[in-house]
Amino acid sequence: MKAFNLILFLSLIAVTSKAQTIITLDTVQSMIMTGKGKGQDATINPYYGMGCIAVVKNLGELEFSIRVQQNDSVIRTIPILKNEVKEVPLLKGFELYLDPNPQGKAMASVAYKKIKL
Repeated sequence: MKAFNLILFLSLIAVTSKAQTIITLDTVQSMIMTGKGKGQDATINPYYGMGCIAVVKNLGELEFSIRVQQNDSVIRTIPILKNEVKEVPLLKGFELYLDPNPQGKAMASVAYKKIKL
């Protein structure tokens, strides 16, 4: 019985460690996803302090955009269409923002992957 409980517990950890964060943005609400620091980011980046890949999926009906910045300078702005998934490389020190569509609410999921060398 103890072995079964241990297997169940480890299975739950594995499932929750791959969970994505789902974000809903109002029409005027831009949101930082990662990059300002622990406790300030909207999503948990397990690779904070090193380069990673952000996986952003548009779950809503409207297009929205993501913005990559470093030291308050915009590096790149990327539109994401309905049902589209974008993988965005984030180097150390980069910040990822979700920018809403002014026509209505946007919904996205955000996850992170380790950069494979």
